[in-house]
Amino acid sequence: MFRRAKLLFMAGLVLVLWAGFVLHSHLTFPDEKTPEGAYARVVIAITKGNPRDCFAYLETQAQWASYTIRDYRTKSAAIVERAYPEPEKSALLASYRGQADVPDGADTWLTLAESRGFIARLRKDLSGMKKVEIAGERATVETARGTRYAFRRRENGIWGLTTFTAELMAEAEKSARDYAMVTKSARDYERARSASTLP
Repeated sequence: MFRRAKLLFMAGLVLVLWAGFVLHSHLTFPDEKTPEGAYARVVIAITKGNPRDCFAYLETQAQWASYTIRDYRTKSAAIVERAYPEPEKSALLASYRGQADVPDGADTWLTLAESRGFIARLRKDLSGMKKVEIAGERATVETARGTRYAFRRRENGIWGLTTFTAELMAEAEKSARDYAMVTKSARDYERARSASTLP
């Protein structure tokens, strides 16, 4: 009887200590509306193997670019599917896969992050925070390894990583140019088909 009571007491003590640790972790974890909190959430997403979760901590322009890429690739894929002949159709559709057939911008980000090595770059360089410098709407997190990550405050108060913005915006511009070319080529293919069916 005494032994059972002792075991129950020990189990209860472990449970109380664990609950205290969890509560302390939640209370002391930096808010996502601080550069430290945004950086910490990027670190967690990468270390837990959930890089899609980083999307919420990209700056607004990077997020918009990801949605733009998806939208243009989706529209281009629909035109290619409808109007292009083989083998051009299959080749273009394969190149758009992963950007055109995803639900939203976060999935586009994930596809590009995997294919362009963004995740590997983050995994290699992320480490503990050494210092944070804030200047207005911009902030820099310097890691223990000396890597500096720039953040910009978004409209909702969350700080967004700027590291990949230029590449994502360039890809968005490319997807818009590709859409214009696909549309023009589709018209040419359709005209050629119409001409070939005339008596």
